[in-house]
Amino acid sequence: MSVAHYQTLFSTVGHAGVYHLPHGKLNDLIAGAQSAGCLVQRIDLRSTRNRDELLAAIGYGLGFPEWFGYNWDALSDCLLDMGWRPAEGYVIILDHCDGIHAHAENDFVTLVQVFQHVASEWREQGIPFWCLVDMQADGIAWLPVIAQPESGDVSR
Repeated sequence: MSVAHYQTLFSTVGHAGVYHLPHGKLNDLIAGAQSAGCLVQRIDLRSTRNRDELLAAIGYGLGFPEWFGYNWDALSDCLLDMGWRPAEGYVIILDHCDGIHAHAENDFVTLVQVFQHVASEWREQGIPFWCLVDMQADGIAWLPVIAQPESGDVSR
């Protein structure tokens, strides 16, 4: 997909949410998101095996303030108050999620639900908030995929 496609996509508040990360090179995706005014943050979850490691990786990766409490409510609070990272929108890429999904599936599902809630809250404020989940396995079939530009729809 092209930079222009991603720029249009990531500036569209109504479609923002949690999706599978498209496979392949991410240069156009990242460039398009940045062109749309989004702050793009990648968080490597390769070595996370439990909830504590997961929350620590996200807190560190997003540069959460010192008051971050390392629990689901604190995660939601920090994601909903990105005052220290102001932007027109947000694209959070969760890299290498297969390990945490395999070792702590319930915590991983809770994480995705937190991101879905946060995206919904940001949508109500007119700000696009995207979370793209990188998984090689097809472990979360209910998570939509960003579609090709000719389809006219964001998910398929």
